[in-house]
Amino acid sequence: MSNENVRVPPRWFERLAWRAHRGIYRISRGRLGLWRPKPGKWGAFRLTTIGRRSGQERSVILGYFEDGDDLVTMAMNGWTAGAPMWWRNLQDHPEARVDVKGGSFPVRGREAEGEERDRLWARWAELDDDLD
Repeated sequence: MSNENVRVPPRWFERLAWRAHRGIYRISRGRLGLWRPKPGKWGAFRLTTIGRRSGQERSVILGYFEDGDDLVTMAMNGWTAGAPMWWRNLQDHPEARVDVKGGSFPVRGREAEGEERDRLWARWAELDDDLD
């Protein structure tokens, strides 16, 4: 499928949806907004990084799946080109925190490369039919 045939929401809608998701998480004090992956489905976690310029904590909710002990997400910026800020933050400060349904723990972010990257991309494609 070519990208020209894919309908994507306008950027303002993406940002509104992200804010709403974070708002639901915050208002519910973490009871809503995160879920564990299920067979054939991805989950949602909250990643807190340190801002590369500000030094302040920055949080974002991302889709993920588990690969052994690793939590795997994609550094995509919605449907917009360019690296997301959370990924740029991780590149400068790889130590971060993840909140999952039922707990929180420290993580160290890194980019998958080579065969590992290909394998993980194929796994995402199994979980998301619209992945391009």
